[in-house]
Amino acid sequence: MTKHTTGTRKEWLAARLQLLEAEKEHTGRSDELARRRQALPWVRIDQEYRFETEDGNLLLADLFRGRSQLLVYHFMFGADYTAGCPSCSAIADGFNGSVVHLANHDVTLWAVSRAPLAKLQAYKRRMGWTFPWASSFGGEFNFDFNVSLSQEQQREGTAEYNYRREPALTERGIGESLTKSGEGPVAELAATTGTDVATYTRERPGISSFVLEDGVVYHSYSTYSRGVDGVWGMYQWLDRASKGRNETGIWWRRHDEYGKG
Repeated sequence: MTKHTTGTRKEWLAARLQLLEAEKEHTGRSDELARRRQALPWVRIDQEYRFETEDGNLLLADLFRGRSQLLVYHFMFGADYTAGCPSCSAIADGFNGSVVHLANHDVTLWAVSRAPLAKLQAYKRRMGWTFPWASSFGGEFNFDFNVSLSQEQQREGTAEYNYRREPALTERGIGESLTKSGEGPVAELAATTGTDVATYTRERPGISSFVLEDGVVYHSYSTYSRGVDGVWGMYQWLDRASKGRNETGIWWRRHDEYGKG
């Protein structure tokens, strides 16, 4: 016998109509937030960021591929990783379908990571992905957009992520669940990338938006941490499922790992 509240169809409909009003308010608020994002001032990018891609070495302006808008997903895959972050991988599983539609609406979508290109390409083949993925290895792009930090920043607590200064790693790392002993969900995720907590958390997830006008690249928006939830497709579905996210820990895996062990 279920412990959840039950009722008649009439009772359900009355409750659903009340919820609908709240959902409409949420949608309106979301639309307003989108307008405020697009109203942010643009910041000119004068740095010549270079990326290694399957098409050779490209500048940031080249990543637009002839379009006026560029979206970058900052994918957690550091130089010392043996595999991409499983959370970023779950998010990226939705990119193949979206990239085609975006390309036909004047927007190019790339993933960018700090691992060498050969590692990215091997993992991309394993995952069966076709979206473009660039390596920023050896450059300052990831550091300038606050999705990578140095060992010194990590040790001294001088790094900024999600628009705030982070305490040193001895206090916490990525996510509030990280303990001083390095145990818990973050350590579990780190292990899946072949790294320890310190190495794993020197890379961070995020989304950045750029625009190209009259040959000049501008940065228009970046979001980090829970700000990327909106493109994490499985969570949008779970939020509409009967039991919601219903989580007690790290349950997701890379899509080719389910049913293994």
